[in-house]
Amino acid sequence: MQPADLQRLIQIVVEEVAAARASAPVRCACHAVLYECCPDRLRGILAAGATRIGLHAAGGAAGDVAAMIDHTLLRPDAARQDIEQVCREAMQYGFASVCVNPTWVALTARLLRGSSVKVCSVVGFPLGATTPDVKHYETRRAIFDGATEIDMVTNVGALKSGDLRVVERDIEAVTAPCRDAGVLSKVIIEAALLTDEEKVTACTLAKAAGADFVKTSTGFGAGGATAADVALMRRVVGEEMGVKAAGGIRDYEGVKALVAAGATRIGASAGVRIVQESRAQQPAEQGR
Repeated sequence: MQPADLQRLIQIVVEEVAAARASAPVRCACHAVLYECCPDRLRGILAAGATRIGLHAAGGAAGDVAAMIDHTLLRPDAARQDIEQVCREAMQYGFASVCVNPTWVALTARLLRGSSVKVCSVVGFPLGATTPDVKHYETRRAIFDGATEIDMVTNVGALKSGDLRVVERDIEAVTAPCRDAGVLSKVIIEAALLTDEEKVTACTLAKAAGADFVKTSTGFGAGGATAADVALMRRVVGEEMGVKAAGGIRDYEGVKALVAAGATRIGASAGVRIVQESRAQQPAEQGR
């Protein structure tokens, strides 16, 4: 990256931070809820004659929740039989992908061959503290073994140090081979470790590097996905990029909240339970 390009990137980050602050949700003083949802405000609208209220949620309805879920098994003690089990579940329920550590990619690709379920693997996981050349090789090896989606952990320490050039090179080391191979790339920002300004910066850098998704968390950090983080990430990347929520997502109600905030993909190890809950609720929801 040339100095002029770096300065332009810094300017974009500054503009995105300012825009995110300007568009931050306003809460009313009396109820501590979003202003547009304030009971008193809605009461006035109803008193004026409205019989139905429409509120906009960027992510829409959860819909076919299974097709949004990366069925995830990243535990260090996962054995071959565990990988075989999650692959069977993924094909049975129609999950978007199975997400596994690199050592299991080749096996997962063989088990899922002929199905619509994608093979997802992780790079620089879970700390993101390896160098760009290592992440580049790790990405290429995972693709060689059969991965069609890559979730990489960005260099959080470099980001918090303000080393934007290092972070940009770190992300590009993964997104470039993914683009060359037609593989989907997702950038994990580990939101729980970042300030809002750093989250904006990370998402802006991921967008500039040509990533397909930004992702909230590894699930191994201090915190998992929150609707507030998803909404912030969605505002920064716009509608053209995906937002993946991951970390601590254990039930259908949680998925619905994250989708309403703007998530288009969910990473979860509790995918089977989530889908079962969603299907159990469908008749009641359709009757409303």
